[in-house]
Amino acid sequence: MAGVTTIFFSVIQSPVGPLLIAATETGLRYLHFYRGKPPQSAAGEVWIESSEKLRRYEEQISGYFRGELREFTCPLDLVGTTFQKDCWQALLRIPYGQTRSYAEIAREIGRPQAFRAVGQANHDNPIAIIVPCHRVVGANGTLTGYGGGLTTKENLLQLEGAKFRLPPSEKRALEQQTRLEF
Repeated sequence: MAGVTTIFFSVIQSPVGPLLIAATETGLRYLHFYRGKPPQSAAGEVWIESSEKLRRYEEQISGYFRGELREFTCPLDLVGTTFQKDCWQALLRIPYGQTRSYAEIAREIGRPQAFRAVGQANHDNPIAIIVPCHRVVGANGTLTGYGGGLTTKENLLQLEGAKFRLPPSEKRALEQQTRLEF
């Protein structure tokens, strides 16, 4: 069918819970913390379950969690606005085990006042872990919101050996309650 994008998907188990991975023939389109159902199909998309088509992505994700992979090499199929893609490319340049603030990302993309918009682009990141929005922290090095929850963000940064500060316990509890559902 002309104009139809096939998206292959699978749910895999990980140390941070189930992950939904989805890819087109071009590359990885989604890596979400799975909450029981895939994202809504967009117009012109057909979703087909196929763990075989996603094997190379699963192998890299598994290697990351085993501590054997520090840099992902799988192709990505990022879909978003130019601003979002600029932010996501900046995230991809954050080295394993390091963090950046929203303001640092804003300066890197040439929009020093856009740190709140950078935060929104992080929020809209369709490829968790591989496009490492978990490496973005507050200006004082404190963990801030994360779609997988602050405990997951903390676990990912600990896996990488990154330095960060924990927020006050009452804020962590609130953020855990308001994490994104996919």
